[in-house]
Amino acid sequence: MITLFEGGYAAETVDNAISILTRIIAKGGNLPGVFIADGSNNLAAINKLANFVSGHEALVNVPLVLESSDIEAEQMAQYKNCKFIDDIISIDDVAEKFTQRVVFLRKIKNKKHHATFQKSIQTKTPKKVDYNYVLKRSLDISVAATSLILLSPIFLLISIAIKLESRGPVFYISKRAGRGYRIFNFYKFRTMEMNADKKVNELKNLNQYSVSDTGGPVFFKISNDPRISKFGSFLRNSSLDELPQLINVLIGDMSLVGNRPLPLYEAATLTTDEWAPRFLAPAGMTGLWQIKKRGHGDMSAEERISLDICYADKHNFMYDLWIMANTPTAVFQKSNV
Repeated sequence: MITLFEGGYAAETVDNAISILTRIIAKGGNLPGVFIADGSNNLAAINKLANFVSGHEALVNVPLVLESSDIEAEQMAQYKNCKFIDDIISIDDVAEKFTQRVVFLRKIKNKKHHATFQKSIQTKTPKKVDYNYVLKRSLDISVAATSLILLSPIFLLISIAIKLESRGPVFYISKRAGRGYRIFNFYKFRTMEMNADKKVNELKNLNQYSVSDTGGPVFFKISNDPRISKFGSFLRNSSLDELPQLINVLIGDMSLVGNRPLPLYEAATLTTDEWAPRFLAPAGMTGLWQIKKRGHGDMSAEERISLDICYADKHNFMYDLWIMANTPTAVFQKSNV
């Protein structure tokens, strides 16, 4: 437990941590800015800490981060599905950016808690029906549910092909930030070798987006990515790797049309007043970023965010239909990204 990062509290066990927190709350001391749990703790212990935190108003906005250096692959899969874990990091890999990520996670949790508080004090004044939202959500549910049923044979064939080509899970699951910085588990068919995320630093020089040292937006994407498998390349070029996102659409994490669901390390660079409006729109399977300049190496991070903000400003049901109608052409662009 650390207080960002002037001082901190260390506890060898979760029970010790709970005892320390209880004393801090009772005495009105400085609360930690983030909880860092060692990956060697079992899931039950971390769940115990999460339950304690959720029961104390003073702690609900504090992010819970898992340090992954000692976590086995099998354990990692379990931890990634835990809603009470806000992020999983390796201190060795992201030491210099850790403070920035914690600030971002605190901002997210503050927004979520504020929204919950506002909801609890709402009066019974009748609300105006948001017909655009009703139409959009109805379309999302009907298309996603129907597509998942009709495409189930294709899901099965792709799953078998992935398993035959390489060891590892069929799905790639990662934390993404959607509307209002809401974090959710994002699903895709796995197209890369195992532990591909750990090789990002090695490939930074190939990034098609320029990276500035001024604290601006940071996106990461490379052409002819060496981490991608042969079958994975086919899935990406045909956009079939994105089909599992229909699950996200069905459960409400995403919409058919919206802005790109960002990895947390990218979202963490877009929390300024200039860029944050892009989070006013939902995350989507397709959007302006898909149909305007998909995969073009000359597309800057600023251009991509401008498209996101443009969509957030003007999105409505008819605009979504227009984007959906133009998506097939963009999908079949010949670009190996």
